[in-house]
Amino acid sequence: MASTEVEPVDTGWKHEPAEAPSARFGWHGQARKSFMIAGWFCVFALLAMTIGNHTGHVEDVWLVVIAAMLAGFIIRATVGHRGRWQS
Repeated sequence: MASTEVEPVDTGWKHEPAEAPSARFGWHGQARKSFMIAGWFCVFALLAMTIGNHTGHVEDVWLVVIAAMLAGFIIRATVGHRGRWQS
C-alpha cells in the first residue's frame, strides 16, 4: 500500500442506494407543499413592499421583477411536477 492510500475502516454503516440517502433518518424527499407556501408568501411580501413612501419607483421595479421571477420558478416547479408519481 502506498503512503497516500488509506485503509478502509468498517464503521458499521451500511451503504444506501442513491435514491434514498437519508432513509435511515426517516426522512427523504422534499416538503414541496411547504416550499410552495413559503414561496408564495415571499412573493406577496415583496409585492406588499411596493406600498410605501418611495419617491422614485426604481425600488418598486426591482421588487416586482424579483417577485415575478420567484413566482415563475414556483409555477414552473408546480407544472413540471404535475403528473409524476407522488410517494
